[in-house]
Amino acid sequence: MHLSRRTLGKLSLAALAPLGLAACSGQSNLEGGASGSDKPIVTTYNGSGAGFTKNFNPHSASVLSMVQGMIFEPLFYFNPLNAIDADPVPQLGESYSWNEDGTALTVTVRSGVTWSDGTPFTAKDVAFTFNRIKDTPALNGSGKAPSAEATDDATVVITYPAPSFVEGPNALGRTWIIPEHRFADVADLATDANEEPVGTGPFVLSDFTAESYLLGANESYWEEGKPAIGGVRVISLSGNQSATDKWLAGEIDYMSTAIPDLDTHVANNPDLSYTNTGTSQAALFAAANPELGCEGPQTDVAVRQALYYGMDREQLSKLAFFDLGTDISPAFALPERDKEFIDPSIELAPWNADPAKAEQILQDAGYAKGGDGIYAKDGVRVSMTVSCPTGWTDFVTALDTLKQQYSQIGIELIPQQVSVNEWNDAKSKGTFQLVIDSVGQGPAPDPFYPYHTFFGTDSTVPVGENGNPYQNSSRFSDPDVDAALEVAAGTDDPEVKKQQYFIIQKKIVEAMPYIPLLIGSSLTEYNSSKVTGWPTAENLYAYPMSWSAPDNAQVLKTVTPA
Repeated sequence: MHLSRRTLGKLSLAALAPLGLAACSGQSNLEGGASGSDKPIVTTYNGSGAGFTKNFNPHSASVLSMVQGMIFEPLFYFNPLNAIDADPVPQLGESYSWNEDGTALTVTVRSGVTWSDGTPFTAKDVAFTFNRIKDTPALNGSGKAPSAEATDDATVVITYPAPSFVEGPNALGRTWIIPEHRFADVADLATDANEEPVGTGPFVLSDFTAESYLLGANESYWEEGKPAIGGVRVISLSGNQSATDKWLAGEIDYMSTAIPDLDTHVANNPDLSYTNTGTSQAALFAAANPELGCEGPQTDVAVRQALYYGMDREQLSKLAFFDLGTDISPAFALPERDKEFIDPSIELAPWNADPAKAEQILQDAGYAKGGDGIYAKDGVRVSMTVSCPTGWTDFVTALDTLKQQYSQIGIELIPQQVSVNEWNDAKSKGTFQLVIDSVGQGPAPDPFYPYHTFFGTDSTVPVGENGNPYQNSSRFSDPDVDAALEVAAGTDDPEVKKQQYFIIQKKIVEAMPYIPLLIGSSLTEYNSSKVTGWPTAENLYAYPMSWSAPDNAQVLKTVTPA
């Protein structure tokens, strides 16, 4: 057993995923927190336009925003913006070590922590969490989840069936620890709504309506002096424009929303500021695998390749992403951070469209242009619907722009705006043709995580079954990719990983189940009139996106009253 911490595969990366809010008409930003204090309440918006459904189960696919990390904590926090080999920040865990072959992870947990109902937290709660996940089929679809044993109140050993160094950040940084005394009798951990949550986190549930909910400060939180604010109110709105209006009016303090002319707004109001962290790999997600039940023209790789070359990314950046978009690789590894781990034969996505090449690909595949100017094959026109959530103005503009671009090469794109719930449901069940979304980065800075999440067979399900909407919604499946993922998961040797990634990259570039757009801006906006200490370009102590867990918990337990 190594006594010092092993670097988790020498590589690692960060993660993301959005949800909830609501209009809080008449709500004061100085309303009392859990104890009725007059400390400021931070108001936040995270993209939801529909009413909230009460679900505070951190292991549910439909959990509300700001539950993971805020109420239920992980063992450690991995900042995805830090150097690859940076140590994570201890949370419920204090230290950890791997055994030599990467099958056993020993964690020393923090002493003196209590659950918000006063019950002591121990290593037994950690072991219970891991074992309950392992025994819940919906949470352990691959059957590879680890087991755990608390050897005493302060130590837990997490055991894997095979070498699993790469699973370290998931176990340590993305497993939300739950209290055994509250969940022992829960029949299904994946579906229970846990309407009255008891956690160890910096915030507790104070009130809830379908329009907004308040997380008050946990007065018994283990980290002394934190949180310094009274709480966080999560609201829902009709879309980005409503959010922008409320931010400019001083009614929202913290959000991650696409807003044009940010520099002008900030220059006109000293209380407003923002950060931009470009890690979001925007793409058209195609329901691409007919063997798993996908239907539509986009199941033909020739159509997907035509979409790739028919796209003018420079125009997309200017019109939809405020001219902040940057080059993306079809290998879906970040060009700068991961450049040593990208096959040198794979070029960046072309910045400008190549209409002639796009049309030639279609023609070579047997498509012919009809009298309406749209290509067709065997009587089926190359016409596809593509959806994004209502009010997400950057994506809405991107789809309108792509519609015009593709009409010039004989492809009909039909943009649709739907609710976030409809959007996620379609991705979950595979009942879509195309959606616009972003390929998330995972729990630590390593291309393994997006590869496993978005391209692994064990991260998807057949069309009609309920999968995870933030995983392999394309239904991509390739045995060579699966084999390479298995090898990469079982080593902490960067050179071995690199060779496996090259195998994966060639396969996914050839198949292109996700058609890369560009690396978009990741904007987070703040209002500092009531609260200060937000992440800045000079001090990115956490990934700042308001919808990203557990990063938002790090932010909101760090900020202080102005």
